[in-house]
Amino acid sequence: MKKRLSEIHPIFYHTRIKQKRLFRHLSDLPRTGKFASEQIAENLPYTCKKHQSLLRRKLGNSAPELQENKIQNLRIACPTIDGILIKPRQTFSFWKQLGEATAEKGYVEGMQLSRGEVVRGVGGGLCQLANLLYWMALHTPLEIVERHHHSFDPFPDENRTLPFGSGAGVFYNYIDLRFFNPTDLTFQIKLWLTENHLKGAIYSNEETPFSYHVFEKNHRFLQQNGKNYRENEIWRELIDRKTGNRVREELLVKNFAEVKYELNFTAQGCNV
Repeated sequence: MKKRLSEIHPIFYHTRIKQKRLFRHLSDLPRTGKFASEQIAENLPYTCKKHQSLLRRKLGNSAPELQENKIQNLRIACPTIDGILIKPRQTFSFWKQLGEATAEKGYVEGMQLSRGEVVRGVGGGLCQLANLLYWMALHTPLEIVERHHHSFDPFPDENRTLPFGSGAGVFYNYIDLRFFNPTDLTFQIKLWLTENHLKGAIYSNEETPFSYHVFEKNHRFLQQNGKNYRENEIWRELIDRKTGNRVREELLVKNFAEVKYELNFTAQGCNV
C-alpha cells in the first residue's frame, strides 16, 4: 500500500497538521459572527437533556495519572463553554469556543487517540467533553453539522453507559464538533464537574415540540482478514410531547471500527 507523505516522517505529519489548521481557519473567516459565543450564568427555563459521565474509568492498561490529568484539563475547558447560548441560525463549534488546548493555558498531558493508537498529548481527555456534548445534542432539534468518530475501538466496555459509537473525536481545530440551530428557539449548554462526574445539560428558552430517545440497533463483533471489528447503528425516536405518540424513527449514524483489544468470541457473540 502506498503511504502518504504524512505517514513517512514526523516532519511531514506536523506540516500537514499546520496546513489543515490554516485551511480551517481561512474557511471559517466568512462565517465570523455566525458562531455561538455569548455566555450567561443563569439557566434558560426549559430542560432538553441532562447527562453525566464518570471521570475515572478503567481504560485498558492506561496510566492512572492520565485520568487525573484529564480531569485537570476538563476543569480548564468546561468554563469556556459553560452557559453558551446557541441562538437561531447560529453554529456551536467546540474549538471556536474552547480555543487551542496549550500548556500555556494550564493544560497537561492526557490520553489521546491518534492514527490508530493511544498516545499522550497536552490537552488529552477532552474527547470525554465532546462525547457528552454530542450525546446531549442528539436529544435536541440541533443539527449535527460536523462530527467525527474514531476509526478504532481502543478499550473494552468498562462501565460504559452509552451505545458504542455515540461519541465524538476532536483534534484542534479541523476535527471539530459543530451543531447548527435551525429553529427559532435559543439553546444553552451548561457544564460542571463534581468529584466523580462530568455533568452537562442543554436548556432552551421555550419547550421543544419533541422529546428524543436515542438507541442502538444491529450491534455485533466480526472478523475480517484476520482483524476484529465492531459495528452498530445509532437510531433516534421522536416523541410528541403533547400526545406522547411516536412521530418517527431515524437512522443517525452507522459505525464500523477496528477493535484494538482481545475478544472472547464466544462471550461476545462474534461472527467470523
